[in-house]
Amino acid sequence: MSSAAEQEAVAQERPAASAVVNGAPRRTPGVPVRPGASTPLGARFRVGPDGVAGTNFALWAGGAEAVELCLFDEQGRETRARLTELTHEIWHGFVPGVMPGQRYGYRVHGRWDPWTGARWNPAKLLLDPYARAVDGEFGLPPEVYGHVRDWPQQQVADTVRDERDSAPYVPKGVVVHDDDDWADDRRPKTPWADSVIYELHVRGFTMRHPGIPEELRGTYAGLAHPAAVEHLVNLGVTAVELLPVHQFAHEDHLLRRGLRNYWGYNSVGYFAPHAGYASAGTTGGQVGEFKRMVRALHAAGIEVILDVVYNHTAEAGELGPTLSLKGIDNRGYYRLQSDARRYADYTGCGNTLHVVQPHVLRLITDSLRYWVTEMGVDGFRFDLAAALARSMHDVDMLSPFLAVIAQDPVLRRVKLIAEPWDVGSGGYQVGAFPPLWTEWNDRYRNAVRDFWRHALPDVREMGYRLSGSSDLYAWGGRRPYASVNFVTAHDGFTLRDLVSYERKHNEANGEGNRDGTDDNRAWNCGAEGETDDERVRALRRRQLRNLTTTLLLSTGVPMLVAGDELGRTQGGNNNAYCQDNEISWLDWTLLEDPGWKALYDLTARLIALRHRHPVLRRRAFFSGRAHSVDGLRDLAWFTARGTEMTERDWYAPAATLGMYLSGRDIPGRDERGTPITDDSFLALLHAGDRPAHFVLPGPPWADRYEVVVDTSAEEQGAAPAVTHRAGTGVTVPARSVLLLRVTA
Repeated sequence: MSSAAEQEAVAQERPAASAVVNGAPRRTPGVPVRPGASTPLGARFRVGPDGVAGTNFALWAGGAEAVELCLFDEQGRETRARLTELTHEIWHGFVPGVMPGQRYGYRVHGRWDPWTGARWNPAKLLLDPYARAVDGEFGLPPEVYGHVRDWPQQQVADTVRDERDSAPYVPKGVVVHDDDDWADDRRPKTPWADSVIYELHVRGFTMRHPGIPEELRGTYAGLAHPAAVEHLVNLGVTAVELLPVHQFAHEDHLLRRGLRNYWGYNSVGYFAPHAGYASAGTTGGQVGEFKRMVRALHAAGIEVILDVVYNHTAEAGELGPTLSLKGIDNRGYYRLQSDARRYADYTGCGNTLHVVQPHVLRLITDSLRYWVTEMGVDGFRFDLAAALARSMHDVDMLSPFLAVIAQDPVLRRVKLIAEPWDVGSGGYQVGAFPPLWTEWNDRYRNAVRDFWRHALPDVREMGYRLSGSSDLYAWGGRRPYASVNFVTAHDGFTLRDLVSYERKHNEANGEGNRDGTDDNRAWNCGAEGETDDERVRALRRRQLRNLTTTLLLSTGVPMLVAGDELGRTQGGNNNAYCQDNEISWLDWTLLEDPGWKALYDLTARLIALRHRHPVLRRRAFFSGRAHSVDGLRDLAWFTARGTEMTERDWYAPAATLGMYLSGRDIPGRDERGTPITDDSFLALLHAGDRPAHFVLPGPPWADRYEVVVDTSAEEQGAAPAVTHRAGTGVTVPARSVLLLRVTA
């Protein structure tokens, strides 16, 4: 059916306006609106030049015909005022007497023509994209949809405009007073090479912590509590990477099943801290509480990195709700297909922000700068970053987004982490992002998982991943710390589940176990799920130690997931995005179990070892060449025979790998200009199911070696120090790591 024919059919089928109108809110005349200013965007409280306090409102709505500002009192009564000033497609006005704490929204007028992408509907109250705080929670009743969601003919439902008022059913923006200059804050500014990242969920990390007062659990204040900070400091991590804390909404399909979006990858407010994580109220108190959390972490030497979702919003596709951008200027904010009723979807979430549009790019960069300069954060991890790097269709590393970030005087100085893929064609871009950027390295994850389940055909891939992934990152001035190494992340099995389950068990999600990846690269050690078999349980704990030790000895930036150091389990759920309950929350009682306490202690000791030894935190790639007459190289690889690996050895099936790290040939100098030197180490990784005999390399590599870590003997604490002469053989137990320090 042609667009014209569709329009005619819908016009004939659509009920009379009176059948869908739910009574427009009353319009209260007499609200004084002065011209105000077109910048900055959003609602900014200030004192005018005549000494009158009020709030300036500014909204970009490019194709709109009119914009109404809607103010709400404590009883929810609405007062509307037209913004009559229009400057460069920005509607603006200054309203005297509007003070911090005022709740507000917008109604935007324009054409309803979904066939051309125009979806203006003034019956829908819209959240200001620049709102600094949000009061209320998004539910999804029919009234919040711009179209008639329950229209009998669903194939054209998105073209039928719904005239019911959404104001009673949607949250409102809140005017916030920006009065914090951060003069008393001291950012840790940890160099990339020295960083250890700890990915955590504000709510899940604090909900069951016995040392946090009950009223603060699940909140920013809970994470700022000394009991929470103490754990992070004792563990030794340098940065927390918070799962999304931008205001987000819950998806309709989850609400229908009685579930909620737990992870938060469904943003709707890019300036507002998620109100559900605030103990200080939702009428602006969440802003100050978030800032106090950042200050507390900074005081402990811990940076704050935000996981941000600028690739899509909670408004989904053409059948999704109208909450903000869709009703402000659908065609201006979203990528549309050639059939403009439909959305280009590179995210798998229904829509994709049109980042090449200047006002969309401005929205994102304004948001990023706000979180750095006014909220104190130290960096960002960009969800599905390849979607942001697309120009018109293809991923382009010279895209406007990446170009703007590279020259921005604020953003180019903070930590920038890309999730270097999206779901669109050509979206997998691991190793392709330019300098300034680090990347989640899923090839590291896959190689380490496969090695320890003895599934690699040879050890070539493992060699690259252990030594900084030079095959991916040694170009354009990038450094080893461009690789964020991880074995687990929020998405997938926990570390304990990785060695306890081979198949996902996502039944609790209500999707018939169809959600979540089937490519887990997991090994359950002989039994699926929890077991009373002590041999299996002991093997699993050893595998956890192997995986953790490998991660923290690898060159690059290690990222741990909160709770992995405690043996946290999700019962085999590898997609717990909707499990806001004990499945996802950390169980702190695990620390009372000696077996899991031993894993925590080992993790902390390995992080401390990493902090002490610059040879484990290299700022430049290994050369693999001899730098002195004795032939000692900065990196060498050994077979179990004690001989250096040849090309043939790299391609041969093997379960054992020896990695020698020389502390004598570390590039760079310290702050005083002195060359950096360190101890040298030999790491023996053995994934076979039987013990291996390994001959320790002799001179010039070493005369003697001292055991630092033995994952086969860590069950009851640190392994005893044992010294071995070079040239002699040692027995490496089945499935274990032996880390030795050169002592002579």
